[in-house]
Amino acid sequence: MLLRLRISLPDRPGGLGQVARALGVLGADILQVTVLEREAGRAVDDFLVDWPASALTGGGVTSEKVTERLSSVPGIRVEGAWPTREVPGAAPDYDLLLHVAAEPGRGFATLVDALPGLCGAEWAAALADEEVRLRSVSAPEQVKLQGGGPLRPQTLVEGEAKLMVIPAGPYVLVVARADGPPYHRAELERTVQLVRVVARLATG
Repeated sequence: MLLRLRISLPDRPGGLGQVARALGVLGADILQVTVLEREAGRAVDDFLVDWPASALTGGGVTSEKVTERLSSVPGIRVEGAWPTREVPGAAPDYDLLLHVAAEPGRGFATLVDALPGLCGAEWAAALADEEVRLRSVSAPEQVKLQGGGPLRPQTLVEGEAKLMVIPAGPYVLVVARADGPPYHRAELERTVQLVRVVARLATG
């Protein structure tokens, strides 16, 4: 089982080790750590973790148990724990760009296909309108992205859906997930940069 964990921890020597030890007790294999922010004496990190099948039998590891165990460590706050479809790899962004460079005519389609795995999302879509109908997790609803001015990259929360909305030439890219916390500004900035490179490759 792959889980993505967003954890706020003290930004001091040994803080990361506390989290690693707690995950080790649960039998987790830490595949990746991404630092999202460091300020005011705290850090917010995303952990991509995996468990062997043996840890999942007999009511073993669950998102709730992981959250409960980590939250018992002094100074540690779990901001989200959710299953992910991300594929661990050394450079998934570069893999995407290589595919786009090989077939630039399918650049945006390739990007949309890859974004759920890259962003820990459930779905992504390329839409043509600034005011779009989103497939919310609970029910379809009309979402006004931004009125009275140019559309800018942004994060939104609509019901249970956490969204990133990014203009990309003739499209508006929407990335959505239900589980986990709202998208962090570091996730938005990374995705915006990726979209810009793909747009250049796709349009020549």
